[in-house]
Amino acid sequence: MCQINSLYLVKLNYFLYDYTDISSVHFILYLTNPDLQNVFFNFTTSTRLHSLHSFSIWLMVMCIYEQKYTLYQKRNIVFKFVSKTDSLDWHFPICINKLVSAAVFFVTDRPKLAENYTEDTWLKLRDAVGAIQNSTSIKYNLEELYQAVENLCSYKVSPTLYKQLRQVCEDHVQAQIHQFREYPLCSLDNLSFLKRMNRCWQDHCRQTIMIRSIFLFLDRTYVLQNSLLPSIWDTGLELFRSHIVSDSAVQKRTVDGILEQIELERNGETVDRSLLRSLLGMLSDLQVYKDSFEERFLIETNRLYAAEGQRLMQERDVPEYLHHVARRLDEENDRIVSYLDQSTQKPLISCVEKQLLGEHMTAILQKGLSTLLDENRVTELAVLYQLFSKVKGGLSTLLQFWRDYIKSFGGEIVCTPEKDKDMVQELLDFKDKMDNVAQSCFARNEGFINAMKEAFEAFINKRPNKPAEFIAKYVDSKLRAGNKEATEEELERILDKIMIIFRFIHGKDVFEAFYKKDLAKRLLVGKSASVDAEKSMLSKLKHECGAAFTSKHHDPIQTGTCNIYKHINYMQNQSEPSNIELTVNILTMGYWPSYTPMEVHLPPEMVKLQEVFKLFYLGKHSGRKLQWQPTLGHAVLKAEFKEGKKELQVSLFQTLVLLMFNEGEEFSIEEIRTATGIEEGELRRTLQSLACGKARVLNKNPRGKDVEDGDRFNFNNDFKHKLFRIKINQIQMKETVEEQVSTTERVFQDRQYQIDAAVVRIMKMRKTLSHNLLVSELYNQLKFPVKPGDLKKRIESLIDRDYMERDKETPNQYHYVA
Repeated sequence: MCQINSLYLVKLNYFLYDYTDISSVHFILYLTNPDLQNVFFNFTTSTRLHSLHSFSIWLMVMCIYEQKYTLYQKRNIVFKFVSKTDSLDWHFPICINKLVSAAVFFVTDRPKLAENYTEDTWLKLRDAVGAIQNSTSIKYNLEELYQAVENLCSYKVSPTLYKQLRQVCEDHVQAQIHQFREYPLCSLDNLSFLKRMNRCWQDHCRQTIMIRSIFLFLDRTYVLQNSLLPSIWDTGLELFRSHIVSDSAVQKRTVDGILEQIELERNGETVDRSLLRSLLGMLSDLQVYKDSFEERFLIETNRLYAAEGQRLMQERDVPEYLHHVARRLDEENDRIVSYLDQSTQKPLISCVEKQLLGEHMTAILQKGLSTLLDENRVTELAVLYQLFSKVKGGLSTLLQFWRDYIKSFGGEIVCTPEKDKDMVQELLDFKDKMDNVAQSCFARNEGFINAMKEAFEAFINKRPNKPAEFIAKYVDSKLRAGNKEATEEELERILDKIMIIFRFIHGKDVFEAFYKKDLAKRLLVGKSASVDAEKSMLSKLKHECGAAFTSKHHDPIQTGTCNIYKHINYMQNQSEPSNIELTVNILTMGYWPSYTPMEVHLPPEMVKLQEVFKLFYLGKHSGRKLQWQPTLGHAVLKAEFKEGKKELQVSLFQTLVLLMFNEGEEFSIEEIRTATGIEEGELRRTLQSLACGKARVLNKNPRGKDVEDGDRFNFNNDFKHKLFRIKINQIQMKETVEEQVSTTERVFQDRQYQIDAAVVRIMKMRKTLSHNLLVSELYNQLKFPVKPGDLKKRIESLIDRDYMERDKETPNQYHYVA
């Protein structure tokens, strides 16, 4: 009996995690410091515990010896909690604070074990283990058995107890192998065998958990302190692996059965996934999953999908095959989630992708990509991209086929003369279609977008000059129609799309020539959509090609706005009144396209007005020369029909023809040509517009759509029309073959000048240069496509004109001549 001289009150704050089912826990608190005698505090909490629930307990801690107090007064004493219901175990320091000055407590020495206590206790524990293993009832209370294990461990019987427990467990596991050997393995089908194996495994796990709960004190003290000893649970796994699963016949039959069930499921049959999950979990827990199962599983998977890929590529079309591959990948991913180990995911999916996609990438694209793109099957294209992105080299292969398809399809549009009429519209539609595929199907992949641009640039320049010409004409048609076909916003979007196609062409000078000519026509005949639309297009061209490209195009627009001013000044200076109102457009040569002069016979009244205006203008601007362009003239005539008066908006050539019928009733084509002086081809088109079009102000005899040599024409006095002012199609303003040739030749001539200027500029700077280096420099500086033969001709021309000379010893080298 000892008297305690000091009493200390300690507040313990502790937490319980994930033990929401515990309603009452019994704890033992004891001092672990070897300098103090063991003082036990037993207490019970009946408060229901919840996850993350904390509570406080006030305990009295006594210092046994007075002389020890000063030693521990300022130190931390370590306490340990041990739960009798589960493996709750905390170690933490508690600082002692002095609160009470005196108390009395009685402590007795630890009693000795009774004789044969160890043997009797082991027999009791062995019986309990045997009952658990045989699934019979246990004769003893679990708390009593737990306390027995604790008592034995407290008296240093732990090593013997551990060995005895291991031996009992090993004997039991060894006995289990007989259930797989006592009958021939072939007497059970694979599924029954798997169920027996799973039942054996589940029983073993359940038994090991119960045994561990009884021997928990041993597991948490002696085993934990000896790092070389496996825990009770690990011992159970080791025994099951070494005596059952490591048996070659049992392991082979187990893996064969699992593989058979997986193959059945792949073929569409329903299998017991929980059984597979349990057995594969067993192999994983026993650490034989990779060696015994995964290797064979991947070999069988490789074999299955290799054969399936070869067969289905022959039987199915590409969209159906792609959906099948996607479904197979989803199924395999689902198996990984359901029962396969996560470590199998990467090799399994790689195997499926390789056999169903990797081995057939070229065949898939050759067989189906063109069809998918032609039919705009965006869903299947998205699946194709998604699948190919998972395979090594898949996207690069897809990108190459995508580029080749664009070149092939676009090349057919550009290089087929029959499609010239709709070339630009088809290019715009094709570009929109490919943009949509790149955006919605190919995840806006920059590589695919850049490949598309490269392909467009390649095929659109396969046919030199023509695409540039047709793009200019398409712009002309949209700016002529203007708001009649589209709103301002829609017209702006169309022009933006045209500029995208324009960026791809190399012969931008060809586009410039035709655009400039068409712009002049639109402004002169008043057919432009609006000045704002024209300026918007010029702004886009300036942004794309620079200010030098559009500098000459601003003058026509500015000229169109100052005609009224010139007309007013001219009218104010007329000395004689006239029934003809004359408006003159002054076109600055160089800023406007050049036109072929054409001499026609004008009425005296019109000739007189021209002379009056010439005197007026040259009086204002001395030193200038005026050249009339009748091909661009137009007029508004007042005509009287039986129905009443009408105004006819016609070209100058149409005007000359119609004015003849003031002097006579009927004329032949030869008489009209002699009187007007109009060139025969232009005259035939003019008569056709007046006598064969929608507004037939002349009658042709005999009737027909074409004008022949023997035809005669008379004024159609019976002409009727709902409008007062009637616009007769100005056929003479349509571009002729000669105009096209002339424009193209003018472009080529300008190119020759640019090549000459570039050669002289380079040679002046470099003084001496070899032929190859000179050609290389020219390719870098010139902004239009040029052939090596054309460059050679221009170099020879400059040599002949003494701008440069050949080296006498090295003919392939040139020197600049100052």
